[in-house]
Amino acid sequence: MAFTDWVKRNVTNARETMNNEITKFKSKDLLEAIVAGCALVSYANGSVLPEEKQKMMGYLKNSDQLKAFDSSDVIDKFQSYISKLEFDTTIGTGEAMQAIGKFRDKQQAQLIVRVCCAIGAADGDFDDDEKAVVRRMCSELGLNPADFDL
Repeated sequence: MAFTDWVKRNVTNARETMNNEITKFKSKDLLEAIVAGCALVSYANGSVLPEEKQKMMGYLKNSDQLKAFDSSDVIDKFQSYISKLEFDTTIGTGEAMQAIGKFRDKQQAQLIVRVCCAIGAADGDFDDDEKAVVRRMCSELGLNPADFDL
């Protein structure tokens, strides 16, 4: 009986590992777009608050599509976008918008905007600079900002 339990456990573990890898493969662009958007919104006023990072990480850990990603990889991606924005805002914004733009006219576009709105409001103040960044994302994604109360 111990052998059959061992086989069942190993088959289950292998299936979970494979599902996680498939999820990562399918969702890598979505992760990139969400992280890029979060970086843009977080940096909209020139500084990144801990509440904004925590809100992003909380969402990613609870997302069925994105929870398979390693937290340190997500933080590294976020920091990479922030570094690009700090070095040159125009180039950093362009690179972030390129990642976001992959979802133009796709169902996930609304999800990206909603997550970014939540990040903007994470510190209790979804200010005009943050809203302007999300409106620009809406334009890039082919969405109406009014649908998000922007």
